[in-house]
Amino acid sequence: MDGILRTRPGVDGEPPARARRAVRLVPGVVLATLLAGCATVLGRLVPVLGPAAIGLLLGLVVALSGRLPRSARPGVEGSKTLLLQLAVVALGAQLSLGRIAQIGVSSLPVMLGTMLACAAAAVLLRRWLGIDGELTTLIGVGTAICGASAIAAISPVIRARAHNVGYAVSTVFLFNIAALLAFPPLGHALGLSQHQFGLFAGTAVNDTSSVVATASAYGRSATDYAVVVKLTRTLMIVPIALVFSVRTAGRGGGSLRLRAVRLVPWFLVGFLLLAAVHSAGLLPDPALRLSRTAAGFLITTALTAVGLSLDVRELRRTGARPLLLGLALWVVVASTSLLLQSLAG
Repeated sequence: MDGILRTRPGVDGEPPARARRAVRLVPGVVLATLLAGCATVLGRLVPVLGPAAIGLLLGLVVALSGRLPRSARPGVEGSKTLLLQLAVVALGAQLSLGRIAQIGVSSLPVMLGTMLACAAAAVLLRRWLGIDGELTTLIGVGTAICGASAIAAISPVIRARAHNVGYAVSTVFLFNIAALLAFPPLGHALGLSQHQFGLFAGTAVNDTSSVVATASAYGRSATDYAVVVKLTRTLMIVPIALVFSVRTAGRGGGSLRLRAVRLVPWFLVGFLLLAAVHSAGLLPDPALRLSRTAAGFLITTALTAVGLSLDVRELRRTGARPLLLGLALWVVVASTSLLLQSLAG
């Protein structure tokens, strides 16, 4: 009995397992927050880049230097996703449900057009590059819908192998960084309005975190527009996962087991709930200003953590062909988004 009691959390002065995990996150969260604070100050001096892009670059410098402390890694990995999701929820306070519905519906032609173009290009390039069909699917879904989140949702449905999941995530991650650095200057060069750039970022950038960061470097209105477009695009995970689940079951891969509720991210629900509260007029002006400031800093901190978490060895193991596929699909999606906007006027 004494041996059993000693193994239980919280007995004999030993902290519970949950508390120990929380303590392990502290060094990484503190490091990302400090760098984000520096990025916020520098962002005011260099407004063209903005705090989020500078935070990402600072994180990349630390990661590439190999000086990221081992103790900071759990906090960095944990914060890069959670903080961004909290930022998306906070952005819900800036929009009404009517505005969200308007933006979501109006963006559908460009959104669906980019997804179809990405799917067609993936099918054609797979044979030309000689890439595994499973890996092509993961990179294609990650590029067309919502980056690592889509890859994570689809991989168990198609029973993807672990190394292919790692390759796909690394490839998509690389072009998230490229979009964050390249798209705002491109938007200014093309003379895109805030709404045009928001639609461009929301349909052409892979991951939610990078969409928010890319649009925030362009302007507040672009950010609000891009977030709604991106979250509408994220919902496409549900029908896409259902299609692949049916295909897998039809090929003898097992029974069809898919719950759409599990594929809808919690931060999308939080975003809509906060938007509903805003629509009802229940948020005073100080709360709106606080949510806007909090969202901006959370975005910067999350992108700093993304930079800190760069795994150079994983990118090297990815090889050239998946990177070429990711590059080609990234260019196809971005070009299609701009082309469809131009045709639609």
